[in-house]
Amino acid sequence: MATYQSIVAYDGTGYQGFQRLAPGLPTVQGVLEDALHAVGWTGASLLAAGRTDAGVHARGQVIAYDLAWRHPAETLSRALNANLPADVAVRSTALAVDGFHPRFSARRRTYAYRILVDAWPDPLAERFAWRLWPGPDLRVLNAEAQALLGRHDFAAFGQAPIPGGHTRREVFTARWQAEPNGLSFVIQADAFLQHMVRRLVAALVSVGLEHKPPGTLAGLVADPTLRWQDKLAPPQGLCLEAVEYGETAIDNEGSG
Repeated sequence: MATYQSIVAYDGTGYQGFQRLAPGLPTVQGVLEDALHAVGWTGASLLAAGRTDAGVHARGQVIAYDLAWRHPAETLSRALNANLPADVAVRSTALAVDGFHPRFSARRRTYAYRILVDAWPDPLAERFAWRLWPGPDLRVLNAEAQALLGRHDFAAFGQAPIPGGHTRREVFTARWQAEPNGLSFVIQADAFLQHMVRRLVAALVSVGLEHKPPGTLAGLVADPTLRWQDKLAPPQGLCLEAVEYGETAIDNEGSG
C-alpha cells in the first residue's frame, strides 16, 4: 500500500461541485472515487487540494489516495482514465512523499477567471467564460486589483472553509490581461476563502464597468467588518489552474 498523488483536470459544467454529495448528485469526487474503486481502491474518501463550486473547472486539481498498485504510476493514470467520463481526466500520477496532504501541504494556489467580451452569445466560448458587453476597463481593473496584494483579512469576500478558521490570506499575484476575445484574471494566494475569487471578480468588474467607484476593493480589504453584498461572478469563468507544494505548509486553512 502506498500514497499516490494525481493532478486532475475537469470541465465542471455537469457537476454539482467537486465534493461528494448525496447519492444521485453528480460530483467530480464521486466519479474519481468510482474510477479508483474500479482499480482496487478500498478507501472511504480521497483527499483533495480544494473543493471547487458547481460549474467551476480545474486544470490542476490535486488529489491523494492510498492504493495497493504493483505497476508504474504512469499506468495508474491510464487505468483511472479508462474508467473516467470524458469531462474528467487524470493528467499525471506520482508517489507522494511521507505526510503529504493535498490541502494542508499546499503553499500556493492559482486560479484564473475568464471574461468573454462579446455583444452576441457564443455557446462554445461561454461554457468557460462570463460574457459581458461592453467589457470592463482593463486599466481600471489592474489599478483596483493592486489593493489585493499582500496579507489581508478578506472576510468581506468569503468565509473560512473550517468553522472558526481565520480569514487572513496572502495574495502574491492579482493581475488582469487582455485575451484575443476578452480578458482574464490570474490570482495566486496561499489559500482562498469560500467563494472568494468569484466575489473578488464581481467586485473588480463592477468598478471596471463604473458601477462602483474606484477604491471599492481597498475599502473592503481595509475593513473586515464590511461585506461584498452584490452577486458572485458566474462559476463557469473560474478555473483552478495549479497548486504548488513545498516541504512545509504555510497555511492549513485550505482553499476555496
